[in-house]
Amino acid sequence: MMNDPKTIAEILANTHTIAVVGFSSSTARAGYYVPAYLQGHGYRIIPVNPNITTGLGHRAYPDLHAVPEPVDLVLVFRRSEHVPDVVEQAIDIGAKAIWLQQGIVLGQAAARARAAGLAVVQDACMMVEHRAWRRRG
Repeated sequence: MMNDPKTIAEILANTHTIAVVGFSSSTARAGYYVPAYLQGHGYRIIPVNPNITTGLGHRAYPDLHAVPEPVDLVLVFRRSEHVPDVVEQAIDIGAKAIWLQQGIVLGQAAARARAAGLAVVQDACMMVEHRAWRRRG
């Protein structure tokens, strides 16, 4: 499944607050350095991981339902088997989009998100896409 370049550009341009499901406290993991990069480029990052209390200087939350503010985008760093639950939570909280990081593809969960009105990107690194989008200007 190819991602729509227009959808990617719209998400990157219109997103302000990103809930990062599977945020990692390990700086060597993509679940840390991708959100750190995004924060450095002006996005507000909300770590979502039940095993940590803070990340990148922000309070962490155990799941999306616990996040007390509106979320534009849910960025997912979880194995594929966890994605259907994350999609349901993203729908519940009224997120506008869901982004499944490189290596994560889930047809049915993605279809469910689209049917609920969320923009969907699958199997793509948000940091790589952001860099390419900035180069295109």
